[in-house]
Amino acid sequence: MSWLWAIIIGLILGVLARAILPGKQDIPIWLTIILGILGSLLGNAVAGWIGVDNTDGIDWIRHLLQLAGAVLLVAIGAPLWASIKRGSRSH
Repeated sequence: MSWLWAIIIGLILGVLARAILPGKQDIPIWLTIILGILGSLLGNAVAGWIGVDNTDGIDWIRHLLQLAGAVLLVAIGAPLWASIKRGSRSH
């Protein structure tokens, strides 16, 4: 069941990250989910490092860090994906 939640959270974070970033990110949905999951893990790690990973109530700072991680990874991953696609078409 934790994998299902990871996929759902990854999808939500990935879609939000794509909506936040300007322009069109031409990446497939599976890559959006993976980058969202990795962004969530990155945000959790940063939250742990700064000591806000487990607070009373809703962990808003941790959730914002997860979204920031997803935005960062989508911002890096989308151009990489585009360059990989262009490279495979030239062969």
